[in-house]
Amino acid sequence: MAASVPNRSYCAFWKRRRGSDCIRPLDFAGFRRSVRTPNGMLTLTLGHSPDPDDAFMFYGLARDLIPTPGLRFEHILQDIQTLNERATRGELDISAISIHAYAHVCDQYALLPSGASMGDGYGPMLVSKHPYTRDEVLRRRIAIPGRMTSAFLALQLWAGRLGAELDLVVVPFDEIFQAVKSGVADIGLIIHEGQLTYANEGLVVCEDLGVWWGRENDGLPLPLGGNVIHKRHEPVLRKRVSDVLTASIQYSLDHRPEAVAHSLQWARDMGHDLADRFVGMYVNHWTLDYGERGRESIRRFLDRGQALGAIPKAPPLEFVV
Repeated sequence: MAASVPNRSYCAFWKRRRGSDCIRPLDFAGFRRSVRTPNGMLTLTLGHSPDPDDAFMFYGLARDLIPTPGLRFEHILQDIQTLNERATRGELDISAISIHAYAHVCDQYALLPSGASMGDGYGPMLVSKHPYTRDEVLRRRIAIPGRMTSAFLALQLWAGRLGAELDLVVVPFDEIFQAVKSGVADIGLIIHEGQLTYANEGLVVCEDLGVWWGRENDGLPLPLGGNVIHKRHEPVLRKRVSDVLTASIQYSLDHRPEAVAHSLQWARDMGHDLADRFVGMYVNHWTLDYGERGRESIRRFLDRGQALGAIPKAPPLEFVV
C-alpha cells in the first residue's frame, strides 16, 4: 500500500541565485539541451542537487576557477528524485542521478567515471521515535524520499520485499523528520545530511543500510549516486566533459577550505564543521573514480534489484572513457 504527501514548494528556498549567474535553482520548463552560441561556445545543462556535497564538487566549475575550453555549463539545481524523473525523459545534458535510476535511463545516458556518491560504511538510515526490530519495521508505515532513489532500492533489498508489499508514504526528503515526528509515518528513510542530524530530532536508528550492505557484500560501499551524460553527444565531447568535471572535483579537494565555505550556502542548518564532515562522507577518492570495487558494487546492487523484481534489468555498465 502506498500513499503520497503533496510536495510543498520544496525548491522555493532556492529561488535566490547564488554563486554564479548560470546557476538556476528552479527549472521546470522541460527539455533544456545544449545550445551553441554565435562565438562557438557550447552551453550544456548540468543538473545536480542543492546540497553541500554537490556544491563542493562543482565549486571550481561554478566559480570559473578551472578551464572549460569551448564549454559553458548551466547549473540546474533540483532534488535528486526530480533529477531522476527528468533523466527518464532525457531532458538534461549532464545530471546527477541515483544509481537505482541508472537502470531506467541507461539507454539514454552513460555514466561518467567521476562524481560518485558511495556510502562506505554508512548510508541511508531507517529512523524512528523507537528502536524497532527489522520485523517491526516491515509492519509499519515508512516515509521514503522517492521511488527512484537508491535509498528506496536498498530498502527493498534489505526487506527482501518489493515496495508494493510495504506500507509506504512518499515525502520530500527534507520533510521526512517531520513526517515521523507528526505521526504521518512510523519510520523515515533518511538521506543527505539527515544521517548526521537525526539525533537532534529525537530519533533513533533502526538500521543503517550502508552498514548492512557492506556486511552482506564483502565490505563494498553502497552505491548511491553518480553523474551521467546524454548519449546524444558524440564520444569525443563526452570525454571532454568528463575531464572538466573530474578537474572540478580535484580542484575542490585541493582547495578544501574554500570549497567547503562555498558549499555552506546549501548547508540547511549545518554549521561549518558538520558540513565539512558531510562533504567528506560523499566527496572523496570514490568521487574521483569508482575503481573496480565501486563498479563491482554497482553491478551487485543492480543485479540484486533485478533478481528481486525491483528494476526491469541490470544493464551492463557503460562508462565514458
